[in-house]
This record gives sequence, structure tokens and C-alpha cells, in this order.
Amino acid sequence: MKWVTWENIGVDRMACAWLIRNWIDPDAEFSFIPMGEKPRPEQGEPFDIPRVRYSHHGGHCTFYALINEHNLQDPILKHIARMVDEADEVREVTFEPAAPGLDLICRGLRQISKDDFEALERGRLIYDALYAQLKSDSVHSASHGN
Repeated sequence: MKWVTWENIGVDRMACAWLIRNWIDPDAEFSFIPMGEKPRPEQGEPFDIPRVRYSHHGGHCTFYALINEHNLQDPILKHIARMVDEADEVREVTFEPAAPGLDLICRGLRQISKDDFEALERGRLIYDALYAQLKSDSVHSASHGN
């Protein structure tokens, strides 16, 4: 399936593309349009663009919308959603200490990538690593009765 979002991807759009490829649509093809441009239906399913189904809703980032819409129950994905949410949205109270670092890394990836496609691929590694570490932490915590 084709998916479309605005160019100059950051923390939420990188996370969403990673989620789409790993849990929703393994054959996903992504395209990028200029910020502010309205996506056309033939370009694909839009995400992280205002006023589309997969966007910010109820004060939460697009990653949450994808998880909820596809009924993904993995607690690690929900933990990542909280991190992405705090990294992508300004909050008065924060609970995820890694969120600012995640945002910083994703912005840096965009800076060192030749285009959004390269940033997306580099971002996959970051989110794969984040998922693996959080999963390891939860297994370790569960085995110690925490």
C-alpha cells in the first residue's frame, strides 16, 4: 500500500513509518509531499497531516492514532507511543525521560540524511533498537518480580 506524509520527517513521522512497516503494512511504500500541501487520494493513505484519519487526535501524536485504529495491544508499542507523544508535543508534565533525547536524535538523523527516504531508513534502526531495549527491560523486570 502507498502511504504519504509531509517531507522533513521528524520523531512522530519516523515512528509512524516504522510502526506501519513492522505491524500494519510490511510492503508499505512511502512518499513525501511539501509541508502544507494537501495529499491527493492517488498518493496514498495520508498520515501525520492535519485533518486526516491518521493524525494527531485528542492531544496525542499520530503514532497513538495508528495503534488505536489497528488495535495494537503490544505494551512495548504503547510505551513507545508515550515517548513519541512527549517528544512530539510540548507538555507541562513529562513522564518519559528519554523523550527529549529521542526527538533530538530524530532531528539529527534528518540533518545527516540526503533525503526523507534515507532518514526513514536510519530512523528504523533507532526504533528497532528502542523496541528491543524496552522489551529486554520488561522481560528483565518481569523475571525479577518488579
